Amino acid sequence: MEPPEFSATHAEKVSKRAEALAAKARRGGPNMEDYISAALQLLGGLDVLEDANGPAWREEIGKALGSFALSVLATERGIGEAVDSGDENGNAAASGLVSFLLSFASRAASRDRLNLFTTNYDRLIEFGCDLVGLRPVDRFVGGLAPRFRASRLDVDLHYNPPGIRGEPRYLEGVVRLTKLHGSIDWRYENRELRRVALPFGAPSAEAALGSDAYESLIIYPNPAKDVETLEYPYAELFRDFSASLCRPNSALVTYGYGFGDDHINRIVADMLTIPSTHLVIVAYDDIGDRIDTFLGSVGREPQISLLVGPHLGSLSNLVDHYLPKPAN
Repeated sequence: MEPPEFSATHAEKVSKRAEALAAKARRGGPNMEDYISAALQLLGGLDVLEDANGPAWREEIGKALGSFALSVLATERGIGEAVDSGDENGNAAASGLVSFLLSFASRAASRDRLNLFTTNYDRLIEFGCDLVGLRPVDRFVGGLAPRFRASRLDVDLHYNPPGIRGEPRYLEGVVRLTKLHGSIDWRYENRELRRVALPFGAPSAEAALGSDAYESLIIYPNPAKDVETLEYPYAELFRDFSASLCRPNSALVTYGYGFGDDHINRIVADMLTIPSTHLVIVAYDDIGDRIDTFLGSVGREPQISLLVGPHLGSLSNLVDHYLPKPAN
């Protein structure tokens, strides 16, 4: 994303702010989120000053968010078409995703549910759950237009075996899913957060996006300002994250996470202050030395396992040679 071009003075300030945000997160050059973050900060100032440029910037930000949403859908579409094609690459991708999820989701009924956390806006995890037959439980309630409910954290699925009395048993194949940075199919409608019906990899999102993407599209909590994570629904999502991690005997496996979000890093660091917890980092590489910087800041080497490199970071290598098989 490039900053809007209609105001050279403001655009230059947005670019400088985006570069500062990227430098703080050790990302190198600014990405789309950095530009949007800087633009939103500028828009807030323009609104306070009742500046005439405010409406134009609001429109430009909405267009940028809409374009970003379409790019996410295009990525989904490419994945879906590869899997549906049935060719070797598509089959390998589907098999790798299924095996990866099952390696963690297959567990005894006496153990707690698997908690899945993602900062991505796409629905790849949901797509994988559909392939493998897992039931994701989140804070959304309803069928046609599921609504976000803060009171639904501990909802679960149980059953009573026929002819057996006693406590209900866990239904197999259920996981808890939390999308920390929102999702491509989340919208604010009528003062409620809803998940809209948007097919995986939809060729067009105009019907769901509408003309007010900036106002309704819930895909971006500003990673540079903790105030954003204090607002609805991010407060609830990050509380789920913290409550799941910061307890005895917790184990967190990160795959592809670059440790560029301070608000997430702080929760992980808090988890490691509990001696019985453990962190497993799986990554293709360490761009910007962010992983190394995090390790140096927490200083908990006995509680951290590293699997970093092109070989270990490959999904096929990971599921074929390192992760436990579901049947085990």
